[in-house]
Amino acid sequence: MSKPEEDLWQGLDANARKALSSRNYAMQSLAEELGTRGVDAGQLTAADRDGREVKDAWIPGVEIFARKIHSQRHRGSFGEFGRRDDGILARIGLWPKQWSGARMFAQSAKGFHVHPPSIPEHAAAADWLRRVFIDEALNYSLRRYDDEQWDVMFFLQGRAEVILCDIRADFPRRIMRFFVDGDNHRSINNVGIVIPPGVAHAIRAEGSEDVIMVYGTSTVFHPEFEGRIASEVESGELPESWQRFLGRGD
Repeated sequence: MSKPEEDLWQGLDANARKALSSRNYAMQSLAEELGTRGVDAGQLTAADRDGREVKDAWIPGVEIFARKIHSQRHRGSFGEFGRRDDGILARIGLWPKQWSGARMFAQSAKGFHVHPPSIPEHAAAADWLRRVFIDEALNYSLRRYDDEQWDVMFFLQGRAEVILCDIRADFPRRIMRFFVDGDNHRSINNVGIVIPPGVAHAIRAEGSEDVIMVYGTSTVFHPEFEGRIASEVESGELPESWQRFLGRGD
C-alpha cells in the first residue's frame, strides 16, 4: 500500500519538501505528445495522417518519410536520400535546385527561422494558402516551388530534435516536435523531412555527438528568404570580463 505523500517525504526538511515535484510519465495521445513533449520520428511515418490519431495535429504541407540505412560490414553504411521520379518527392513534384551540408556541434541549436510563402499578385494571402494546403491539398501543381523556399532535410550523423511551428496567415498554430536519428544510428527514426515556407523550424543537437545534415532547397540560397525568430540561442555571448577587455562592456 502506498503511503500518503506527506509521510513519504517525512525524512526531508520542510523547505526541501516544498520544492519537490514529480515527473509525469503518463502517456498522452500521439497528437498531444507531438505538440508538447515530442515523439519519435518513426511514429509519424507509421501514423495515419488522415485518421483521428494525428489529423488535427499535423501541419499541412509537412512530409516525414522513412529512409532505410543499409549497414555495410567493415565499411560503414549506405542510405538513399530521394529519387526524382519515385517516392514522396516525386509525388509532390519537388526536386531541390540546391543541396547544402551543415554541421551542428553537440549541445548546440539552430532556429527558429522561417521562409516566406510566395503569394500570387492580387491574391489574398490567407485565401491562397488555404487553397493550396487545405482546399486543393493534392493539387501539387499549385505550389510555387520556383518562387519560395521549401526545405528537404536529411540527417547523416548524431541525433536531433526538430520543432516545427505553423505561423501562416489564418492557419491554426500547430506544433510538431519529434526526434530524428542520423544514418550512423540505424532505427525507425531515420527519416527525411519536407518543410514548407511559412512553417518556422528549429533544430537541437541531442546528446554529446555533433549532428551532420544534408538539405535541399527548392530555390537557390537567398538571404532575404531567411526570417529569424527567437534565434538568440545561436549566438553565445562572450564572458563579461572579455567584453570589458575588448571595450564592449560598461
